[in-house]
Amino acid sequence: MNPTRSPKRTLALPFLIAIVLALPARSGGPALYVSNEVDNTVAVISPQTNSVVRRTVYVALGQDDALGVIDVASGKMTRTIPAGRDPELVVLSPDGKVAYVSNEEIAHASAIDLATGKILFSTPVGVEPEGVGLSRDGKKLYVTAETNNTVSVVDTKTGQVLHTLHVGENPRTVAFTPDGSRGWVSAEAGGNVTLIDVATDSVLGQFPIGDGKTKPVRIAFSPDGRLAYLTEGAAASVSVVDVARQAVIDSIRVGRRPWGIALSADGKRLYTADGRSNTVSVIDTEVRKVIMAIPVGDRPNDLLYLP
Repeated sequence: MNPTRSPKRTLALPFLIAIVLALPARSGGPALYVSNEVDNTVAVISPQTNSVVRRTVYVALGQDDALGVIDVASGKMTRTIPAGRDPELVVLSPDGKVAYVSNEEIAHASAIDLATGKILFSTPVGVEPEGVGLSRDGKKLYVTAETNNTVSVVDTKTGQVLHTLHVGENPRTVAFTPDGSRGWVSAEAGGNVTLIDVATDSVLGQFPIGDGKTKPVRIAFSPDGRLAYLTEGAAASVSVVDVARQAVIDSIRVGRRPWGIALSADGKRLYTADGRSNTVSVIDTEVRKVIMAIPVGDRPNDLLYLP
């Protein structure tokens, strides 16, 4: 395994993200969930006070070939669901009934019925699949493959690969513009982003992030879709991209090895998980500066903001 890749035990968080979003709205205000990959915890931050309010232990599910269902209110994992060999990242169907995972070790993408635990399909995709994303209507699954430098487009009903798209080197993330019309694929080694037309599943083009030598990983879009924010682990920064111009317009210094990224519902606060600093950076998006670094657990990796 590439030593720059996050350890498997952090991969419970993407499933936590999917499950939480399928639940009824919580009371008590917004919360920011931060996975800490070395000490196997999730720190829960109150955005109102910028303080850690709770921690929850979770299971290294990538090693268990399973998904874990974590009850957020109690902070307990209530059950596990078989997910095929080595589940890497997870996304939930719009109706909350099916989880789609990238199975890194066997180069598959799988669909799991969350009620029955049945694996609906397990389809070969590119080598070392990682990032997964769903079209807005839930009909197509997009899976990045780090070794092949491709994105497989999978029919979510049949499991059939509809298209294989060539993208930048070492693709990490598939993120969609707020209107759902475009997919953005970050290429960590390539230092660029590939644009995909979701309607036709065609590659529209590619543009560099800065000088093309940076290593973009995760992507978050502003609510109005005008800006995109990309974490760059090696550069300890976040690039601010003008979506219409497909150009970097600013760079924000954060902690060391920023990976995960999350944006508040109003777009005024941006958060990064700074894996080598053991902090979460809180960014004021109007002035584009870090206003606070919140200590969390050992090696924070991913983030989820719940309004």
